[in-house]
Amino acid sequence: MLRHRAENAAVKCLATVVRVMPRRTSLALGEAFGYLFYLLDGRRGQIAVDNLRAAFPSRTEDECRAVFRASCGHLGRQLVELFNVEVMSGTEIMRLVEVEGEERVEQARAQGKGVMYYSGHFGYWELLVMDHSLRFTPMVVVARALDNPMLDRMLERIRTRVGTRVLPRQGAVRGLRRALINRGSVAVMIDQHIQDRSAVNVDFFNRPAATTSAIAALALRTGSPVIPCFALPLPGGRYRMVYEAQIKPPADDDPDPVFTYTQRCTEVLEIYVRRHPELWLWMHRRWRTLASAADNPPGVSPTKDVLATQEDTF
Repeated sequence: MLRHRAENAAVKCLATVVRVMPRRTSLALGEAFGYLFYLLDGRRGQIAVDNLRAAFPSRTEDECRAVFRASCGHLGRQLVELFNVEVMSGTEIMRLVEVEGEERVEQARAQGKGVMYYSGHFGYWELLVMDHSLRFTPMVVVARALDNPMLDRMLERIRTRVGTRVLPRQGAVRGLRRALINRGSVAVMIDQHIQDRSAVNVDFFNRPAATTSAIAALALRTGSPVIPCFALPLPGGRYRMVYEAQIKPPADDDPDPVFTYTQRCTEVLEIYVRRHPELWLWMHRRWRTLASAADNPPGVSPTKDVLATQEDTF
């Protein structure tokens, strides 16, 4: 498509410009591009403001717009940083990062099983996966393909240069389970709306949100520990990777362990988004009214064997 070629050419041009600029200047440029997006994309802007108003009912519309503006600036910086790290060595990337909770990673790996990590489209999630793959062990991640196949290939090249393996959503559960059985590290984002029957409706910012049950189903099936992780910006263009405590598994007599596990994971993500709302992707339609919502209310898993429903979908 002509549009795809034009987008690809524009991004390649941006990447070329970024790589010849001082890093601090390039990040400022990325932030400016984010602010430009904020000014031009009114439709996504309204989705973001509506989401913010519902999540923070005490905030005014102007305050919510300010958060969305900062979120756009953050996304612009993350895009530019991807181009920066693409040409850095692994040592240079790790020098940008300080780690909090490294002992939690080592404790989880010492259990002799695969380890599941999760985050959301929050902070510098792409850099988080890259740093982990360099510092500990390469990750297997799930990612939705970009609408532009040329840009998707570019992004996958950046992701995989440090050993990360990317699985498409379709049929991803098989690949994740195989990696866990082989004592690997897998990563899943849990903050996107899920439309299929495997979704679990959990509470997120006091509203039901259809959420992937893959983490819960795989953890219950394999016994793998589950660790929340987040990448936060620091002054001076540095970053902090935070590995939180393992999510406590449900009790053996829990009537709905998949829901309980998924809710506990979601609650940790919500804590971080509440602390740093400007670092989350508010323009995504996270909360939607589904025809099936009445069939799968919060607290009720869609099937008895959730893993089985996810063999061919994610």
